[in-house]
Amino acid sequence: MKKVIYSLYIDIPKEELDIFDKNILKEGVPPINYVTKSQFKDNYDDLVACKQAYAFANNIEFKMFELDSNYINYQKQLQTKYPYLTTYNVINFYKIYLMYELAKDYDEILYLDFDVVPMKFTNFFEHWDLTKGIAVLDNSDAVSKIESVTETSTTIRSPTAKYYNAQAMLFEKGLSTDNQVINTGIIGANKEHIFKLKYFDDFDNNLSLMSSLKNGHDMWPKKITNYFGWDNETLFSVKLKENNIPVLWLDSKWHFFFSKQPWVPDEVIMCHTINKRFDIVWKKINA
Repeated sequence: MKKVIYSLYIDIPKEELDIFDKNILKEGVPPINYVTKSQFKDNYDDLVACKQAYAFANNIEFKMFELDSNYINYQKQLQTKYPYLTTYNVINFYKIYLMYELAKDYDEILYLDFDVVPMKFTNFFEHWDLTKGIAVLDNSDAVSKIESVTETSTTIRSPTAKYYNAQAMLFEKGLSTDNQVINTGIIGANKEHIFKLKYFDDFDNNLSLMSSLKNGHDMWPKKITNYFGWDNETLFSVKLKENNIPVLWLDSKWHFFFSKQPWVPDEVIMCHTINKRFDIVWKKINA
C-alpha cells in the first residue's frame, strides 16, 4: 500500500494578502497575515525539515509543494473564471486539488498545513484506520450561537462564519443543516473516500451558491452573511454531508490548536501552530 505525506507553502506577495476583514485588524498591530508571511519565511527550513524527518522516521514518502508552474497555472485558471477569489482562497482549494492528484498514485494520504509541526514520530497511518473514514478535526466547539453574533464579533475565517455558511448551503440543497466545522489543517484519507467526497464535482454551482448567499438572502441575517465567503472548509463540510462520507474525528493529540496558551502539552503529536510561535515549538522539541 502506497502512502504519502505532503505539505504546501506559497509565499503570498504582500499586495495579495487578504487583510480586508476589519475585525481581524487591530490598531497599532501588524495584520496577522503579515506576521504569518514573516514567520513562514523565517522558519521555512525547520518547517520543511520537521515534516521530512517525520516521514523518514515512518518510512513514508514526503512531498513538498511550492510556487511552481502548476500552481501558477491553477491560480490563473481559478481567478480568471472566479475573479472574486483571493489568493488565500485559491491556495486553500489548491491543497485539496493536490490531494486528488496524489490519490491517482497513492492509497493513503496525510496532508499537513505548513504551520503543522510533528512533535513525535508516532505513525499516523498505524493509529488511524483510514478505511473507516476521512480523519479531520471538528472545530464546532468554537461556533457562537446566532443570536449572540454581532456585526463585529466574528470574521470571515471564524468557525462561526463557516458553520452558518455550510448550514445555509445545505438548506439550499434540501439537505439536513446539521454539520460540523471542518478544519483542513490536517487531513488523513484513503483514495476511496477522497474520490467519493467528489469535492470538485459541481464546483461552478457550489461557488455560485456561495456567492448568492454572501450577496444577500432573506432567510439569513446580514450580520451572518457579511462573513460568508468562498471557503474550502465550508465546502468540505457540505461535501461530507452531501455524499455521506464517514469521518474519523482527530483528537487534540493529533491536531492540537496552539493558539492562545503559551505552551504545548507533552502528549501532543501534531501541533498546528496557529499563533506562529514556532520559537516555543522548537524549544519544546529540543528540550
